[in-house]
Formats: sequence, C-alpha cells, structure tokens
Amino acid sequence: MILDLPDTTTDVINKKIIALREEGGAITLGRVLTLVIAPTTEALLEESIEAANAASREHPCRVVVVAPGDRLADDARLDAQVRVGRDAGANEVVCLRLSGPLAGHASSVVMPFLLPDTPVVTWWPDVAPDVPADDPLGKLAIRRITDATNGTDPLATIKGRLKGYTPGDTDLAWSRITYWRALLTSAVDLPPHEPITSALVSGLATEPALDLLAGWLAHRIDGPVRRAVGELKVELVRDGETITLSRPQDGVTARLTRTAQPEALVPLARRETRECLAEDMRRLDADEIYFEALQGIEKVQYV
Repeated sequence: MILDLPDTTTDVINKKIIALREEGGAITLGRVLTLVIAPTTEALLEESIEAANAASREHPCRVVVVAPGDRLADDARLDAQVRVGRDAGANEVVCLRLSGPLAGHASSVVMPFLLPDTPVVTWWPDVAPDVPADDPLGKLAIRRITDATNGTDPLATIKGRLKGYTPGDTDLAWSRITYWRALLTSAVDLPPHEPITSALVSGLATEPALDLLAGWLAHRIDGPVRRAVGELKVELVRDGETITLSRPQDGVTARLTRTAQPEALVPLARRETRECLAEDMRRLDADEIYFEALQGIEKVQYV
C-alpha cells in the first residue's frame, strides 16, 4: 500500500502510520532499528528504497527517506508518502520531501519518526557530507554508511573518507570486497606460509572498492602494493609462489591460480547494493579494519 500525503505535517503522518498499523495488524512490530536514507538525486531514490526493502527482510526496520524537494521555494512545505505491506518489504517506509526553508532542517523533521529505544543508521546513497558524523542526520545515528561508488570522483571520494572518519563510519565500497578479502586470506593461509612481498590490484579506475582492497593489502603486508587500471585481478607475490585471483568485469565466476597448482574456479559475482547494505546493518560498532584500509590507501602506488 502506498499513501500520498501532500502538504502535511509530522503529526498527521504519524497518525496515519498508527491507523495503518491498526488496519494491518503486526506489519510494524519487531523493528530492530531506524534506517534514514538521504539521497541527493531522484535517480537513486527508488533504487535506495528497493535496496532497503530487501535488506529489511534480514533487519526489520522503519525506513525514513529524506528526498530532495524544491529548496528555492519561498514557503516551507512537507510532502510525504507512506508505504507499508508489499510495497515496503519488512519495513514501514516514510518518504519525506522537504521544500523551502524546511529543507535545511531535515534532522528536526526526521526526529518524530525515529523508533524509540532502537539504534539509528543513516545512509547516503550518493553524495555524502565530508564528515558524516558532523552532519545533522549523521548525529542521529550510531552507524553512518556512505557509497563512494556513486561519487562524482570515486577515487577522490574514497581518499577523502579518511579525513572525515569517525568510529561508526563505513562505505558500501568496503562491503563489496568482503568475498575478495575472504578468498585471498584463505589462499595465503595455505602452504608455503611465506610472507607476501608485493601485490598488484587491477581493475576499473572508477571502482573505489579496489582502492580500498589495495589499501587493506598495503596496511597488511610489508612490501609495495600497486593499483593499476586494466583487467580485474589481484596478484599476491611471495618467494615460493604467485597467487592470482581474477574475474571478467561482468562475470560471476573467478579464477584462483597459484604457482605449480591446479586452477580453481570460485563463484564471485559483483555484490548488489542490497547485499552490501544488509551486511553493514549487521554490525553497529566501529569497523577498525575499514579504517586501516583507508589509512593504507596513502601507501598504495598508482601506476
């Protein structure tokens, strides 16, 4: 069910949510957190809601979307849309469109919709503030999620995350390489157990997940780590062997090769936004390894 509430107030919206709750029974019970989404463009609005709906099947929550409105309007205006049932996954979705002077007070408008005694997670699907924890919407949250992949300059964006980092920050580019890190760690743990002396990370220049992967390696190994533009692969070199994990850019199966060992095929499709979002909503504490990867980017050699 989708219900539009044009030119309304937070009190009217809350009353309508309560009415829908009474009509629909238990559709709004058992919420574990509030997810606040702050897209800056209409293009990502529906995509972000769909990702949140999918993630909500693992993390039932209330989703509050602060959508872009007419900032230049003379009069303050709040337009809302409430989604429940099939149109909201395991969520309640409250979409708020702020216009005029009200656009500068998003956190105050969001406050009445935060669930009591539950944590708040804020997600910027595209352009995020330089210091998410200092943003009014970021101050409401204990977990702040950004996505450098949708930035105007992905490399500059992911490099800038270090300066504005606060414990509780993370980026979806980091969770996109979870399986890559797991496979590489498993490969290194096998004999001959020699230390990695150098590494190469190659792929698209516009994929900040690879810059984070290179930063993670640079922080972990005692040797040079290079980041190149080309085929999608990671090479780890040690005295006894070279380990290569590669995959076609649009493929779903990767090849893991080792010196003098049979080639292995492993499933490794690109992770969708909903999967990455669900992973980042599983933990609400500080991600120290993500912070170390950001620090490691400064050591990476770009070739």
